[in-house]
Amino acid sequence: MVERLVRHLQVPSNKAPNLEQRSTDDTLGWEKDSAKGELAKVLGQMATLQHRLLAEAQQSLLIVLQGRDASGKDGLVRHVMTGMNPSGVKVTNFKVPAGSEKMHDYLWRCHAACPARGEIGVWNRSHYEDILVPRVKNLVPEEVWRQRYRHVRDFEQMLVDEGTRVLKFYLHVSHDVQRQRLQKRVDNPESGWKHDPSDLSDRELWPKYGQAYEELLKETSRADAPWFVIPADNKWVRDLAVAKIVLAELQDMNPQFPKPPPGLKGLKIV
Repeated sequence: MVERLVRHLQVPSNKAPNLEQRSTDDTLGWEKDSAKGELAKVLGQMATLQHRLLAEAQQSLLIVLQGRDASGKDGLVRHVMTGMNPSGVKVTNFKVPAGSEKMHDYLWRCHAACPARGEIGVWNRSHYEDILVPRVKNLVPEEVWRQRYRHVRDFEQMLVDEGTRVLKFYLHVSHDVQRQRLQKRVDNPESGWKHDPSDLSDRELWPKYGQAYEELLKETSRADAPWFVIPADNKWVRDLAVAKIVLAELQDMNPQFPKPPPGLKGLKIV
């Protein structure tokens, strides 16, 4: 079941994801009424494995979230990651580089945010912004952003070689659903603070971002650091799909509790 889901959503190495042909509102054959209970079950299993991962302290998992504005990255973090032990989960929100970040190479701040052994790292946006934005907005010459495909492939391979699993999720939302969500954000006094004028200017660049994502996913999806295109118009589908893939990865990592120290058996605490 999960293997079929992975095959359906994963971007094969060196192949275009054909985003325009991938449905943003695909329910993946699931029913909304039963999805909530299924998600709770999956999150419980994830929490158990994360507890073992933290105790083992030998492996780590990096989860990269990318997507257009209002595709649901924040909501995914809230609904899928909050059931785990916060001491072993590190969420990093990458914003426009500022201060010392601008004085270093673009991967400097990313490497500093990588999960330690035993941790799960979640990146809300990532090093991929340093390919997408400069390309779409013509901030640097093409030879600069294009060579970054190679940089990030090598960077992620190094992480894998050193014991970090890497999962990357592109939250695939439609133009109209984005409009609805941005409008809802503006109309709600409790979420209006999230609005940024760049949300609207980026919306005007929709086709250019689509082309940029198409090539980016093709160039950087690899067997050891795969991209998954997640239909994100329906939040419940988005959350369950990502949770199932993360759970499958944790199960494959199969973390184990360390052996207790010698002399523990029969010890009486007084």
